Amino acid sequence: MTKIVRSMAAERSLRPECEQVRLLVERFLFLKRRWQGLAEDGTKFEFDLESRLKNGCVIHRTDQADYVIVQREERVFQVATPTAEQAALVGWKIGNLHFPVQIVEGFLRVTVDPMVETLLKRENWPYEEISVTFQPLRLPPEAVVPPPVEGS
Repeated sequence: MTKIVRSMAAERSLRPECEQVRLLVERFLFLKRRWQGLAEDGTKFEFDLESRLKNGCVIHRTDQADYVIVQREERVFQVATPTAEQAALVGWKIGNLHFPVQIVEGFLRVTVDPMVETLLKRENWPYEEISVTFQPLRLPPEAVVPPPVEGS
């Protein structure tokens, strides 16, 4: 029987890991409101969401287990940024290619792409390709500055 999910049941499960059933999803599904998924135990879910889900949130509860959304790992370039100035420069140049970045202590992460790799090699920046749960920055709408209106 398919379970319908309209919102998360909780931001995190408080149950031990052995009492959690994972539903593995790709990062892009966190942007969608309607989709389907299959938990590791074979339980089917249909999502018709009021708001976005988050990695690690509980979507369904039973007496035996919490069903938890888990974002799949993906391949990323991890670029060493030992200083704030280096991080700003790397972030700016990658941003000019319109790729989202994740900021972690001493590194910037960006999805694997030939254009990004060309930039990294051209600039001779140290980087490695790794597999992680990629969680790029998301700016709230009020943080985006609209372009100037012509004639003002």
